[in-house]
Amino acid sequence: MNLDFFKNETLNLKADIAILVARMICGYAFILHGWGKIQDPFHWMGPDSSVPSIFQFLAALSEFGGGIAWVIGLLTRLASFGIVCTMIVAAYFHSIILGDSFINLTGGRSYELAGVFFTISLVFLTVGAGRFSLDQKIFGSKSE
Repeated sequence: MNLDFFKNETLNLKADIAILVARMICGYAFILHGWGKIQDPFHWMGPDSSVPSIFQFLAALSEFGGGIAWVIGLLTRLASFGIVCTMIVAAYFHSIILGDSFINLTGGRSYELAGVFFTISLVFLTVGAGRFSLDQKIFGSKSE
């Protein structure tokens, strides 16, 4: 099995520190976002939801498990792929289905947060977890 997918890109020290800080903060945010969902992963959207249980489970897993993966820097690209998919669905749901704006200046619903987290997860999917991660210890970087 080729494990190159899990290897990090080689970055300079400042970029690796920035990736570490972003992973810790955003990972913690996803742990909190996913905590309520992981309590009832197949039915967190309620009994009247039209979303199939398997997709509710995948969203709960990607948010809670992906948050943990980001914090410790383990299987970061796989976790980021799950979060990318979840954020695409969230943005679609809020923008197209609910008709929410990108930013709601009155504090109501919007898809701004989904867009921001999509962007961050796309960065982690592209460059990996950085040198301060378990991915680096286990898989190394692409330059090695």
